[in-house]
Amino acid sequence: MDNDLNGESQTVSIRLEGIHKELGAQHVLRGVNLEIFSGETIVLIGASGGGKSVILKHITGLMRPDSGRVVIGNQDISKLNEKGLAVIRQRIGVLFQNGALFDSMSIGQNVAFPLRERGEKNIKTLTEKVTKALSLVGLEEHINKMPTTLSGGMRKRVALARAMIAKPESILYDEPTAGLDPVSTGSIDSLIIQMQKEYGITSVVVTHDMKSARTIADRIAFLRQGSVYFCGTPEEMEGSDDPVINNFINGHPTEEL
Repeated sequence: MDNDLNGESQTVSIRLEGIHKELGAQHVLRGVNLEIFSGETIVLIGASGGGKSVILKHITGLMRPDSGRVVIGNQDISKLNEKGLAVIRQRIGVLFQNGALFDSMSIGQNVAFPLRERGEKNIKTLTEKVTKALSLVGLEEHINKMPTTLSGGMRKRVALARAMIAKPESILYDEPTAGLDPVSTGSIDSLIIQMQKEYGITSVVVTHDMKSARTIADRIAFLRQGSVYFCGTPEEMEGSDDPVINNFINGHPTEEL
C-alpha cells in the first residue's frame, strides 16, 4: 500500500490497525493505529510503561493483539503460526535494550549467530560477512574478544552489527542509547542514520532520549493513554502548541500520560 507524505508517494512497510492489548489488569494498547513507511526512521516516545516496547513485540509477532491487525508488507501476521512468523522474522532485525549478547560467545560468534540460525555453515562466508558487519560499526579488531571486555556503547554497536548482518528490511531498536554517555549515544545515532541512508533500512526506535529522537527521526509518534496521540516530523512536534506535547518533550510535570 502507498501513502502520501509531503507530496511524495510512500510505501507502507508496517501497518498497525486498531491494536488493543491487555496485560493482566492493564489495558496497555487501546486502539493503536500507525503506518510506518519503507526506508524511514520512526521514533516512538511516551511515558514509561505506555506500550512502546509492547508495540515492538507485536511487530515481531512475540505478542499477538487481542484485537486489530499487524500488517507487514501485505501480510497480516496476527494470524500466522510460528512457521509463518519465522519467515517474517527473517526480514526484521532487533536491537534489544541491553544488547542481549551471549557472554559465552565471542564477538564474532555473536554477530554470526543470525546467519548460523538460518543454516549458513561456510566458515569463509561467515567470516567475511561478520568482518564486514563489524567494520561498519568500527569494531572489526574486536572480533575475537568476549562481550564482557567491552564497554556498554561497544556492546550496543556489536548488537547492531548482529541485527543488520542478514540485511533485514527493518530494524527495531528498544532504547538503543539507554545508559550510554553522550559520545556513545552520538555514535549509535550516527549508525542508525547510516543504516537508513546506505541500506534503505526501515527503523523503528523506542527511546526516552529526546535529543536522540530529534537527531534520527523522520517522524515521531507520541503514545499517550494507549494510543497514538501525535505523529509527525520533529519540526512539527517542536512547533506544536498542544500543552500535552510541549510538557512531555520539555520534561514538565503534567496529568497522567
